[in-house]
Amino acid sequence: MSNINPQIPCAVVMVRPSSFGYNEQTAGSNAFQSAAVRNREEISETAKEEFDGLVKILKAVSVRVYVFEDLPEVQTPDAVFPNNWISFQPDGSVILYPMLAPNRREERRLDIPEQLRRYHRITRIIDLTDHEKENKFLEGTGSIVFDHNNRIAYACRSPRTDEGLFRSLCRILEYEPVVFDAYDRKGREIYHTNVMMAVGDGFSVICTGSIPERDRRRVTGRLEKTGHEVVELTMDQMEHFAGNMIQLKGNGQNYLVMSATAHQILSPDQLRTLEKFSRLLHAPLDVIETYGGGSARCMIAGVHLPLKST
Repeated sequence: MSNINPQIPCAVVMVRPSSFGYNEQTAGSNAFQSAAVRNREEISETAKEEFDGLVKILKAVSVRVYVFEDLPEVQTPDAVFPNNWISFQPDGSVILYPMLAPNRREERRLDIPEQLRRYHRITRIIDLTDHEKENKFLEGTGSIVFDHNNRIAYACRSPRTDEGLFRSLCRILEYEPVVFDAYDRKGREIYHTNVMMAVGDGFSVICTGSIPERDRRRVTGRLEKTGHEVVELTMDQMEHFAGNMIQLKGNGQNYLVMSATAHQILSPDQLRTLEKFSRLLHAPLDVIETYGGGSARCMIAGVHLPLKST
């Protein structure tokens, strides 16, 4: 297994949930969440089934999946979304991020990067979590969409994405920051950048209608200038998680992973464009999307770390 292209990880971290459910602490800034109308235990069990289904699909195409069990002694309803508190960078950096919701801070665990040291080179830990004391938040690859090939990072401002902290991290990583505003159809700030856009090798999907005109051309122009074929999403498609996808490598082939909801809402032309770059994989994630307000991309923390030679 080689990791030649820094943009496309061939290994991922996923956390199997033990207490998944509607999180009241995150609902105020996540318009994609819906309040629970089903039994909490039933919701939790269905979320585990959806998680296992996605893992099975990824393993079937030889994506290396590091599955960690959620810690049952801690109530972490969003533990299935590890990409918000940790990221694994191509230069060997591991970044720990400050989280808005207090109960999401309980998801952080140092045993996960320590386990990855067996197979991957970790050169440094960048710990940003002290910024929680200043009420400054930056929620991982939810807040940041990285273009590792071109060393660019995209982020839309929101209560969970502090612009100053984002720019500071970009200076540390030596990435170019691209900051913009993005709103849903009711005029609310979109809580995470990765629900309205994704960047892959040679393409990008983005809900351009969510970006004000003052920012729109600047963002799409940067994508086009770096050689990305831009697939524009409608607001309806974004609301069905069509922007929440991730490109992975397995069996020497590129795969684009999304939910069944996202796949169904994309048009035939959009699907054909995406199929030029990757084989499409999709899994039913209805409960996780409805009550967690996140989808396939949120469940996957891509491991871009260099592999050890052994």
